[in-house]
Amino acid sequence: MRIQYPENIKIIGVPCTGKVDVLHLLRAFEKGADGVYVVGCLEGDCRFNSGNLRARKRVEQAQHILESIGVGGERVQMYNLSSGEGPRFAEIAVEMTEKIRKMGPNPIKISKEKNGCMI
Repeated sequence: MRIQYPENIKIIGVPCTGKVDVLHLLRAFEKGADGVYVVGCLEGDCRFNSGNLRARKRVEQAQHILESIGVGGERVQMYNLSSGEGPRFAEIAVEMTEKIRKMGPNPIKISKEKNGCMI
């Protein structure tokens, strides 16, 4: 069984979500992403002890920054799943895609396009 999720999802693998930095999340928006979500292992099940807890804090920091600059903090989310929850991963992908579509394009991307500065 092959799990289907929206084709606009770009998966970037990391050894542990604890390696995801606030700058990585913000850079995705700068590069034109309309939304970002981080999927880590279940809380309490991180083989690197607390990587997923660090990731959650960083996602929350990114949410605050995006909210303060008018992009919208809800464009970045964190989810915790076990490796056996592939169907749930696909559901989250669909949910996030729909949520972001309703919000519209990333305002940073729109601003760059208007000013002729698309990177």
